[in-house]
Amino acid sequence: MKNVYHILNGDSLKESFPNEIDGEIIVARECLVDGDVSSDTLEDLFKKRATFISKVYGDYSIEDYYADSVSEFEKIQNLPNKAEINLWFEDDLFCQVNFWFTVKLIVNYLKPNKVFLIRPVIHTQYGFGGLNELELINAYKQKAQINELDGIASLWNLYQNNDIEEMVEVAKKLGLKYPFIQNAVEAHIDRIPNENSPGRPTATLLDIMNVLGTDSFGAVFKEFNKRESIYGFGDLQVKRLFDEIKNNS
Repeated sequence: MKNVYHILNGDSLKESFPNEIDGEIIVARECLVDGDVSSDTLEDLFKKRATFISKVYGDYSIEDYYADSVSEFEKIQNLPNKAEINLWFEDDLFCQVNFWFTVKLIVNYLKPNKVFLIRPVIHTQYGFGGLNELELINAYKQKAQINELDGIASLWNLYQNNDIEEMVEVAKKLGLKYPFIQNAVEAHIDRIPNENSPGRPTATLLDIMNVLGTDSFGAVFKEFNKRESIYGFGDLQVKRLFDEIKNNS
């Protein structure tokens, strides 16, 4: 099938993607939920992200970021007009921020396209990773066309600028069709530290360490995923918060 594209939320889905589903695969290979994303241009954003990722995520260079991540986003920018674009993203904050950014690229660089959202039919902490091939095919069959691209794209700019009040308003407007966006926005607001809390993820980690009576990362990470699947954090994101707690104790 020509002009059909699938933008996936990660490499794990790419590895299990059913051969029966036609189309070219692009991977939104980022973790925009973590680190500074403020910038005036896409070029500046990529420079900032490349520096951040190379510093924070271990053995991963600036060159790696451009080869693995920027190259995929450039594919999105260069998709043909009137293509069918299928966005495979889950409901957690990690996925949602990448989803908003991806939609922003589509709005900015492409003329009218048919854009569809595919989500797991049954939502668990494992997301697409908990689905077998038949279940992934079933999710694809239940895809929903997105007619609110501008509204969803605006969430990316609001997230960049930390405009919380407007994010809430946009999420409310989208809420009838996309209630999971409201949940993600609320989770984002909850993670912002204030005078009464270090932020929900950190507070949850502190509680887990206290309840379990351990600072073993493996055990704490497992419990965090059970309690806070809304964030969709991987081990690298949680480990950063975990290490901050230990370094400040």
